Amino acid sequence: MRIILTGGGTGGHIYPALAIAEQCREQGIKAEFLYIGGKRGLETKIVPEAKIRFESIDITGFRRSLFSLENIRTINRFIQGVKISKKLIREFRPDIVIGTGGYVCGPVVYAAAKLGIPTLVHEQNAIPGLTNLFLSGYANTVAVSFEDALPRFKRAKRVLFTGNPRATMVQHADRERGLASLGLPADAQIVLMVGGSRGARALVEAMVQAAPLLEQKPDVHYVFVTGEIYYDEIYERIEEAVETIPTNLHVLPYIPNMPEVLAATSLLIGRAGASSLAEITSLGTPSILIPSPNVTNNHQEANALALKKAGAAEMLLERDLSGQSLVTIVDRIMNDKQERKRMSEASSALGTPQSAFLLLEEMQRLIAEKKADKH
Repeated sequence: MRIILTGGGTGGHIYPALAIAEQCREQGIKAEFLYIGGKRGLETKIVPEAKIRFESIDITGFRRSLFSLENIRTINRFIQGVKISKKLIREFRPDIVIGTGGYVCGPVVYAAAKLGIPTLVHEQNAIPGLTNLFLSGYANTVAVSFEDALPRFKRAKRVLFTGNPRATMVQHADRERGLASLGLPADAQIVLMVGGSRGARALVEAMVQAAPLLEQKPDVHYVFVTGEIYYDEIYERIEEAVETIPTNLHVLPYIPNMPEVLAATSLLIGRAGASSLAEITSLGTPSILIPSPNVTNNHQEANALALKKAGAAEMLLERDLSGQSLVTIVDRIMNDKQERKRMSEASSALGTPQSAFLLLEEMQRLIAEKKADKH
């Protein structure tokens, strides 16, 4: 099987694509991959590290001002991107092309559709991105992570609820290894607060404000992940705020084995990115979600609302976030074992650990359908 993957800009678009590649390996399917990404996104680093062949095209998104000079340049980049994509597709001869979102998907999936190659688009968020909405009129199948997104793809030939393939990758994460990596005992309760790989200023500020309030809570271990860019500053400010950092507060720049630590976590505090939510629901982790207000279509709030409505999470808007407001919610949840149990069950009910398998099944169906048409 020969597969082109495309998606870029953020990890939320890249990791689902890589999860599909990993699922092929897990199932023993011999597949050759080509990943087509943008020239500026995280995919330029992440994909080569995954040892997948990588090619790039120059593409940007549209500005809000419709008739701006930059939008004219974007149209030209799209046209050039389609030409380059067609060349790469003809050379690689894929059985299928899979897009997982981001501007770069536009020219690649469009080019594949025009060349008669089976195409599948995966939408991670509850509110679809503009690129995937555009591509839904050309792709053979649109797969979605949230059932709320199903009716939004009115132009699609086929829409399928699969969940997010990141869920499949974390379902067997080892709790004991997560605890051991933090140097914590087997019965430890963990509240994990994650500012993101690059950090999020509002979340790390709340960490500083919350730190002095945690000294009287020795029964729970608080793990604050600042992101590398903020670590030195935040650690120093927390030291000043509490004089001596309590033994139950662990401040880290990043966590390399996040699925294992999530499996050991009693309560997560973090953003509402689609891949993160796929992981915590697969593991049944209760959460307090603080959606980023600085994303397209405010899609993180819609993601968080989906979990809140199901009873799997609490949502705290960034404008209401402070150390005190956060600790108040944390205390309420951590002091109520039954509530945490209900949240965990609701989270698990939303999980789609079979997601990558379902996507692979749909890929194989599309490829078989194409071969049948040829005969």
